Amino acid sequence: MPLVTTHEIVDSARRAGGGAVAFNVITLEHAEAIVAGAEQANAPVILQISQNAVRFHQSRLEPIAAATAAVARAAEVPVSLHLDHIDDDALLRRAADGHFSSVMYDASALDYNANVAATKAAAEWAHDNGLWVEAELGEVGGKGGAHAPGVRTRPDEARAFVAATGVDALAVAVGSSHAMTSRIARLDHALIGELRAAVPVPLVLHGSSGVADDELVRAVAGGLVKINIGTALNIAFTGAVREYLVADPTVVDPRKYIDPGREAMTATVAQILSLLHNIGARG
Repeated sequence: MPLVTTHEIVDSARRAGGGAVAFNVITLEHAEAIVAGAEQANAPVILQISQNAVRFHQSRLEPIAAATAAVARAAEVPVSLHLDHIDDDALLRRAADGHFSSVMYDASALDYNANVAATKAAAEWAHDNGLWVEAELGEVGGKGGAHAPGVRTRPDEARAFVAATGVDALAVAVGSSHAMTSRIARLDHALIGELRAAVPVPLVLHGSSGVADDELVRAVAGGLVKINIGTALNIAFTGAVREYLVADPTVVDPRKYIDPGREAMTATVAQILSLLHNIGARG
């Protein structure tokens, strides 16, 4: 199936009242697992490669992007590619070389005025090059201290920010935190409703791995559209690999333990997509 755009997936989910789920790709096995899980759930999916993942691949974007795109094009469900958490303008510009239909430009560590200026410039360039743009306002916790836990996105600032920058989607701080390994985050659902009323573009939740199922369902029903998942896949993969290696400490063929890791990620993706994709249809 040809790649679709992130805009198509997000817009369709928004109109249907469901969630458009974006999963982080670190290795080829992540991409394979995500697509297999989406096929099991019969749901569209967004594959996102972060700036940190590109750095892991020795700052070479093209190999992991090309491999991920190849997996996506072989999928039996709609799949898009998204470049996530970019603050490097040079990397941003490489997104237009192919594969990607969208980027998340992250200037949220800057003060409000500097965030507006940097995001506006990035959005103008991205739109000129056919890319859908997500940005962040408020500081989602985690990421090694790059964001301040506890900070929330203000509806009045969110409205002004979107108008000033022209972005297509907005990631908001409503109680989640990046890189959580336990699902104990509690979201501010009243704030989600206020932001939905204040902002004309789709709202995005980062740090969703730390949010329990019932909280995610309530958040999507309340107005969040794009839901980002990363750490949950890594927990599933690492747990399965660790279990295999403990059971057979003599194994040396990585295929033996990577395969159950990939299967564990597939199951996680299918479960999350089944939970969030058709919320609107379930009423």
